[in-house]
Amino acid sequence: MIDKVKLSQMLREGKTPKQCAEFFGVSQGRISQVRKQLNIAVVKSVALETGHKVVQKNLDAVDQLRRINETANRLLDEAVASKDHNVALRSLSEIRQQLALQLDILSRLHDIKAIQEFQLSVLEAIEEASPEVRNAVIDKLHARNALRRAIEISR
Repeated sequence: MIDKVKLSQMLREGKTPKQCAEFFGVSQGRISQVRKQLNIAVVKSVALETGHKVVQKNLDAVDQLRRINETANRLLDEAVASKDHNVALRSLSEIRQQLALQLDILSRLHDIKAIQEFQLSVLEAIEEASPEVRNAVIDKLHARNALRRAIEISR
């Protein structure tokens, strides 16, 4: 039996599927199956557990990408002015890659925010039905490290 929480943790730590398979005493194919089952859950779990760190790092990364993009644009302008087509094409390629990375980062930040809003809505609905159940759910999620540490949930 594969503990999905442990597998998720191992994958986030950078363990290979082979290492995970050896740890659980199963085949790499079985690890692959469980990873597919966890596909969205693993991504969301990472966001939940380290969301505040991800947000800060991504904001720093966006700033760095902006600076790289400005440099690439400057190089592009210089290459066009000097009719250096090779540098111009490489600059355009770099700009395109930077824009794709920025879009990816901003999409992930949006997803993290949506997950946070969904969690809070669910917990509010549970609290309306039973504050005790809400507290039990929070305790269970904290025990599994599934709630984002940056979210302060008051009792």
